[in-house]
Amino acid sequence: MARLKRFLPLIVLGAVIALIFGMGWNRYLSLDTIRDHGAEFRAFTADNYILSLLALMAVFAVLTASVVPGVFFVTITAGYLFGPWGGGVSTSIAATAGALIVYGVARTALGRSLREKAERDQGLMQKVCAAIDKETFWYVLASRLAVVVPFHMINIAAGVMAVRLTPYTIATVIGLLPAHIIYCWIGARLNTLLADDPNPDFQALFGQFWAPMTGVFVLAVVLPFAMKGLQAALGRKAAT
Repeated sequence: MARLKRFLPLIVLGAVIALIFGMGWNRYLSLDTIRDHGAEFRAFTADNYILSLLALMAVFAVLTASVVPGVFFVTITAGYLFGPWGGGVSTSIAATAGALIVYGVARTALGRSLREKAERDQGLMQKVCAAIDKETFWYVLASRLAVVVPFHMINIAAGVMAVRLTPYTIATVIGLLPAHIIYCWIGARLNTLLADDPNPDFQALFGQFWAPMTGVFVLAVVLPFAMKGLQAALGRKAAT
């Protein structure tokens, strides 16, 4: 019974993933959905702003937790409907909620037992856990800013190692914000572009967004090194 309780969140998450793919809902996660139904979405959002925002955040959190490909297109949709700031902030919070679900599943299934074993053994694993506990915020922030690091790999690793929840959560929200605002800015621009051309070539369309995509590249390559330098500078200042 204890084993079933331990793996129940993992079973529930697996059932949600099976339901999404079984019902074919993942097929709607494409820019074609914005092209075909964007005007309807915007009209509904104009009449039901708060409900639409909460519904999008709930869908975003569930899709993030269920590891379904295509969440990027939901981010674009959020920008299309709510603009770069409203969409960026709301999807960052929703993505963090999804990340916390995966964190909780990993921690329930494996993290607690592995952490207890590491603390009993007092070996390398315990030292790694202690180091991450000390610098959880900076490790997670740098990983989130580096958008090339697989999102769920961070969530699972954090859960398995049972890192401290508060700095993990705060660093996740802050680390996701820049990329999400950039993607939502692209989504906001789609509204004008689709008005001019209702049936665009999306591949060519995205070629127009070289500047914000360069910003994402900067996040992935430059910012993590900058954060590491800031961390080292703060460490030296604290030591003196």
